Amino acid sequence: MTKARPSLAFLCIQSLKLQLLQGDNPIPDVYELPSELLDGVIAHLPALALHNFQTHMPFKCWDNYEAGDDCLTSGRKRPRNDILGSSWKLLFKVRWPELINSVEPSADWQQLYWEKHLQNCVDEAAEVAMRPTFSGRISSIHVSDKILRYICHEEHTNCQKCVCTELSFHFQTFGPYLRCLRLLNVLCVTETCVEPLCKLLSQNPETLTSLEFIHCKLSSTFISAICASLHEKDIHTSGIQRFYIKASSFDIDPLAAPPAFISFLNSVRSLQSVHFCDSHLDRHIARMIFSTLLDSSSGLSTLDISENNVGWLSTFSSRSVIGSLSSGKSLHSLRKLNVRGNELNKYDAENLSHALLHMPGLESLDLSGNPIEDSGIRSLISYFKKNPDSPLADLNLENCELSCCGVIEFLDTLSTVEKPLKFLSVADNALGSEVAEAVMNSLTVSIESLDISSIGLGPVGFLELGKRLVKGVKKLMSINISKNRGGLETARFLSKLIPLAPKLVSVDASYNLMPAESLLMLCDSLRSAKGDLKRLDMTGNICISSEADHSSLLDEFQHNGEPIFVLPSSSTSHVPYDDEP
Repeated sequence: MTKARPSLAFLCIQSLKLQLLQGDNPIPDVYELPSELLDGVIAHLPALALHNFQTHMPFKCWDNYEAGDDCLTSGRKRPRNDILGSSWKLLFKVRWPELINSVEPSADWQQLYWEKHLQNCVDEAAEVAMRPTFSGRISSIHVSDKILRYICHEEHTNCQKCVCTELSFHFQTFGPYLRCLRLLNVLCVTETCVEPLCKLLSQNPETLTSLEFIHCKLSSTFISAICASLHEKDIHTSGIQRFYIKASSFDIDPLAAPPAFISFLNSVRSLQSVHFCDSHLDRHIARMIFSTLLDSSSGLSTLDISENNVGWLSTFSSRSVIGSLSSGKSLHSLRKLNVRGNELNKYDAENLSHALLHMPGLESLDLSGNPIEDSGIRSLISYFKKNPDSPLADLNLENCELSCCGVIEFLDTLSTVEKPLKFLSVADNALGSEVAEAVMNSLTVSIESLDISSIGLGPVGFLELGKRLVKGVKKLMSINISKNRGGLETARFLSKLIPLAPKLVSVDASYNLMPAESLLMLCDSLRSAKGDLKRLDMTGNICISSEADHSSLLDEFQHNGEPIFVLPSSSTSHVPYDDEP
């Protein structure tokens, strides 16, 4: 069978595509083509060719285009009729189909495309740099054909004039589209990549908004160079809003911290979120960072210094904290503070309560994993009594070595404040059944999400919760009562709660030793309820007798086509859960 000959239009489009891919100025007449022909050209262009097509567009053709992102310096234009925008969206969908549904329809698809492309290039370069045979500079690493075939098609990868084989080309050409960059340790080695990385950052100080280091060992030299490239002294042009260092380590002398690092934290006005999560901070480095942020000129909204195990707040007396915070700007704007897993004790909690007085906008506080004990929670009680109109809405006190007495006193205090909490977790504290009455009082006030998993309620605790549940719980949206060994009383409590909580959407009742008859109660409750429950987790309970029952429940109880029940498989449902250590 004779192969069909390509049409003249196809051959012309191929010629234009190759010309655009080589970076040459396209024939000016291409922009004068009739719209239907020009649309055909655009629809067949790979990403690099489409980029060059827009870059070289004559000024007189801009009438059909609106100005794009004002952060870009490339003069790129966004189409009013969305022809180009639709082409970029299609290119993104072809390359990353799994991500397409997570992006807002009104997104800047060209910016997203090149940002994701650059991150792919960086991740691939990291794999190459980790090989024992690698030597040379990161910027000279060749981008694989697996990536190049998406931006310039396979015929271009075999072209001797290919200009996009090295990593440096991609960052030089598409760097202005970069908003977020994630770096691994191998890309933070001073000998191989600090110079090209700093060059990239300094070329795009206003467009880069997020920088993230993961599993990195950061030397003083490297941190100094990076921060200097992000922020030039006395020139407030940096656009960095989020600075993340996660699961990494600092090799910094806290008594001689790099001036560029201090200047960056202190002077970058755009900085909104700082994370030093699991970064092996000792108390001296932590104090240096915290003290620097006290006098920062940024409008910091999120500070995460979790999982560092330094117990550093005890180095601040109430007098020194109040004195140093009086002029601090960052903490006045702080909305979220995470100090989880820092080995903070009751004295640290006392000092934190003084610091909270100087965080008038704080809405979320995570103290979980710190042994503050009842003395620590009483410091929080003191804070709420002094600030009955505090905007604090989310509080996590999971695994803080609290007792029933301390939590009852705290919950009683919450019932008297003007703006009660919306989310509260006291999970993984040995509270026992005596806390049930105070818990129910908090549910009927304002709590929207409550986590009381693994607090030792037992059957008696759930029985008390059921007895106290005599009126509607109108605001409750989610509750976690898992790992409390409540048995059948757990089901009795839930069957009473579900009809009285019209906004309840999520319940975690897993691992409560509920017997098979529990399901009958819960099914009757769901049939009579008029709420909007989406998920009821029954994992780890002895509640399914056969696969047929399993399928029947999944089919009968659904929300928007998804099963409400999360059930154990029949092969494991007969095995009781043992939460004893």
